[in-house]
Amino acid sequence: MDWNADLYTEKHAFVFQYGAGLIDLLAPKTGESILDLGCGSGELTQQIADRGAAVVGLDASEPMIAKARQQFPALDFRLGDATHFELPERFDAVFSNAVLHWVTDFEAAIRQIKKHLKPGGRFVAEFGGKDNVKQITDEVTRQLQKRGYPLPVSWWYFPSVGSYTSALEKHGFRVNVAQHYDRDTLLNDPERGIIDWVEQFGGNFFPGVDPADQASILEDTQNALKPTLFREGRWYADYKRLRVVASVEGV
Repeated sequence: MDWNADLYTEKHAFVFQYGAGLIDLLAPKTGESILDLGCGSGELTQQIADRGAAVVGLDASEPMIAKARQQFPALDFRLGDATHFELPERFDAVFSNAVLHWVTDFEAAIRQIKKHLKPGGRFVAEFGGKDNVKQITDEVTRQLQKRGYPLPVSWWYFPSVGSYTSALEKHGFRVNVAQHYDRDTLLNDPERGIIDWVEQFGGNFFPGVDPADQASILEDTQNALKPTLFREGRWYADYKRLRVVASVEGV
């Protein structure tokens, strides 16, 4: 994905706003070292630091890291990919919000997370779970097929509770909390809510698609979803989230 960091913070702030509750579950303590994996534009990294922890923000997107450094110059932001990052530190906790559904090599990410935790450390994360945004993605796919375009290759990983917790246990984690829940999410623009969402997060649907076709696909997708995702004058995305807390053995 090529991220537009300014558009992300202006029109899709719900991503980090919903993450504030996950910080309460993380419960950072003064003096702890915490890695914010997939820190994006840094808002949650700052909130963790405000609780007294020493925090490092890591993200694979150069525009996002640049935005984070611009907004929060006192914090430590680094460029790195979730599947193969190598940092000299070991952390009391790894925190991740709305990121790991972008990482299709999920076992590599789990290995790296465990590798960077201290004995007894914890992993606290939330990301897209099974059937996340299924109404939106099914409709975009239908519109592509109607125009003769091939099915897009999946670039998201939306696991069930069972499959993800099994993967964590396979790599030596003890799963303390695992929850899959519906969270219909209010979108910013009452006129272009679904269109804006797909343009920001679904760019991988459209390689090789004629720009005129893309515009009509977006318009027809939004129109088709209006009966279910447009309510009382506002657009919603059909989010389904997976929240986990896991720990590694040690004292």
